Amino acid sequence: MAIYFGDIHNHCGITYGYGSLQNALNVAKEQLDFCSITGHAMWPDIPKRNEKIAFLVDFHEKGFKKLHDNWNEVRNTIKDANIENEFITFQSYEMHSSKYGDHHVLSTSDDLPLVYSKDPSSLYDDLHDYQKIIIPHHIAYTPGYRGINWDYFDNIKSPVVEVFSKHGCSISDLSPYNYYHTMGPRDGRNTVYEGLRQGKQFSFVASTDHHAGYPGSYGDGKIAVSANKKTRESIFTAINNGHTYAITGDKINCNFMVNDAIYGSKIQHTQKRFISLNVTACDFIEKIIVYKNLTPYKVIHLEDFKLINKNYRKYKLRIEFGWGKSTTGYSWDGNISINDGEILDVETCFRGRSVLAPTKDMADNDNINNLDNRLIEKSTNNVSFISNTVKNPSPVHPLTNAIIVEIKGDEQTELKLFMNNKKITYQVSELIKGVKTCHIDEYNSEAFSITCISDDFYEYSNHWVDNINNAPGDFYHVMIKQVNGQMAWISPVFLNNI
Repeated sequence: MAIYFGDIHNHCGITYGYGSLQNALNVAKEQLDFCSITGHAMWPDIPKRNEKIAFLVDFHEKGFKKLHDNWNEVRNTIKDANIENEFITFQSYEMHSSKYGDHHVLSTSDDLPLVYSKDPSSLYDDLHDYQKIIIPHHIAYTPGYRGINWDYFDNIKSPVVEVFSKHGCSISDLSPYNYYHTMGPRDGRNTVYEGLRQGKQFSFVASTDHHAGYPGSYGDGKIAVSANKKTRESIFTAINNGHTYAITGDKINCNFMVNDAIYGSKIQHTQKRFISLNVTACDFIEKIIVYKNLTPYKVIHLEDFKLINKNYRKYKLRIEFGWGKSTTGYSWDGNISINDGEILDVETCFRGRSVLAPTKDMADNDNINNLDNRLIEKSTNNVSFISNTVKNPSPVHPLTNAIIVEIKGDEQTELKLFMNNKKITYQVSELIKGVKTCHIDEYNSEAFSITCISDDFYEYSNHWVDNINNAPGDFYHVMIKQVNGQMAWISPVFLNNI
């Protein structure tokens, strides 16, 4: 089966977000295999309006009405964007809940009605004539403050849980990407690990929860799905079966199996388990942890990877660009060519201007992320692209973009890079010694960097046999972390008395 990447929870101006629906779909098609654009639809137990929260209540109610008034048009636009085997769309809308936590509906049905229900479980039941699932998201907020309520969790209605987005990571108290939104801190009672400790069985997904019409915005979260075909039915079936994993940004390619059952599977308990893992990352692999029942079973560190002497190998080149002082946008025109080697694959890492929720000083803007970020040409020895970047909001919050090019060659393989008015040439032998950088102009100007790593450090494959202290109810999952901070969390395989 193939791995497909998507974003099934993000927002734009169809409710209380920003940016046009059509532009959001265009953005998604450029760097995703599938997506849904999610409308905010209802909040049955919304707090009563008072002076302190008047703005919050007002923008929610205004957004809900906007989606209701335009639902048919929204639905039809998303329907028209679906092209089987090319780019897949799903219908989606969101219910807020103080008591049960926020959930969004994901459906294959283009006639999905906008139904108002009292809680997420009732919403699922009310949509009984339609193929759908209900996905909890930003689950780790305080109980009663729109965090998940594990007492009411139903894995039939919610086979997957969103474990990462712009809100942060909800895996555990120790996970990176803590919660820093105005909605509050991360609460250990509502983490993924707490749900698994309670015996809940579900798979992992990530999405951006972007609020300015940029699905798949790099670093904010994506879902990876193992499916037979790039069709709406095949991808939805894979999600419903839990054959998913969560990534933050880089499209880390993973295959994890227990007794020949893929991640997300629920299989018969056995005393002996055959475990296999294959990873193709996009940067140096810093750490891989295979967990058994939330306890590390195998831990692989960067120091365990060794350079193997061979004539031809694969390399990944990451050309990252941005920086500078521009707040209105800087345009890039880039070309990458390879001599004495072959381009195997190209991945785009494009970001949109970051918005998570409306503020009083923000005005409606359909063009907020109408950025021209796209590949122009891709061949076995040449890649060209255009892009638009703005200054980083702080020294630790990037808004850079990047292109990752995987090549086959040797240390004499040559990279020629044109970036606007700059032309540079390096052999792989020079690039693997360390990052190379170049500025477009004088001090404080835009700049770009080139990172090169060999496949010895971004590919990993191994297998194990576990036959010690095994029992029904055991489960295994995997965490992968790259040196650049991008991560993947592979869904568990559960061993039950079936």
